[in-house]
Amino acid sequence: MIDSVWEAVAVLLAGVAAGTINAVVGSGTLVTFPTLLACGLPPVLANVSNNIGLVPGSLSAAVGYRRELAGQRQRVLRLGSASLLGAAVGAVLLLVLPSSAFDDVVPALIALGVLLVVFGPLLQRRVAARAAARGGRGEHGVWWVWPAVLGTGVYGGYFGAAQGVLLLAILGIGVDDDLQRLNGAKNVLAFVANGVAAVVFLFAAHVDWVVVALIAAGSVIGGQLGSVIGKRLPPLVFRTVIVVVGVVAIVALLV
Repeated sequence: MIDSVWEAVAVLLAGVAAGTINAVVGSGTLVTFPTLLACGLPPVLANVSNNIGLVPGSLSAAVGYRRELAGQRQRVLRLGSASLLGAAVGAVLLLVLPSSAFDDVVPALIALGVLLVVFGPLLQRRVAARAAARGGRGEHGVWWVWPAVLGTGVYGGYFGAAQGVLLLAILGIGVDDDLQRLNGAKNVLAFVANGVAAVVFLFAAHVDWVVVALIAAGSVIGGQLGSVIGKRLPPLVFRTVIVVVGVVAIVALLV
């Protein structure tokens, strides 16, 4: 529970920071989740309330990238089905499994995402060469993109920190398109995953609505800020930001 004005301000500002980070890269949960724990919320309640609160911010980021989303309707619909199914499974897992179940897996997944981003250009060339021999990667990417997005959706529904790092790595390697356009698609996929998990939590978990309102308000503002900042980053700088955020996420989770 939020017991003071200062705690409310801290949660609101954490929401702004999370919304900004999620729009640019993804892993804003690593700002809001520890803030809620510091305010005395139990972990599961904090995770559930945080997830619901970040949904409007995810939508705000997707709207901020609406120009980059032009022409991606079919791609987003197809990959969005993977995020939807995966997030539903992940949300149910959060409610039925012990909280320690993914403790070792989460840092490893984020590390994998960081490595994929670092070696992305090299892997892109190899994937493109093999796909060209088979007729190209196609609008939706190579065959493994859909199941990879499905797996990321499971993780997103369960916890979701640095979900965006994994999505950008998958899309950047498996789909032949500009990184900024792929970031727009990533924001929509993250919104779908967060939204589906939120629906599950609304019917099956306890929610702190004050926390939800504060994070929602902050993340909407942050989503617009992040969409402006993210679109101005050159590809090399963009990849560097992704790697830095991913490494910080790993350290934060391990510590």
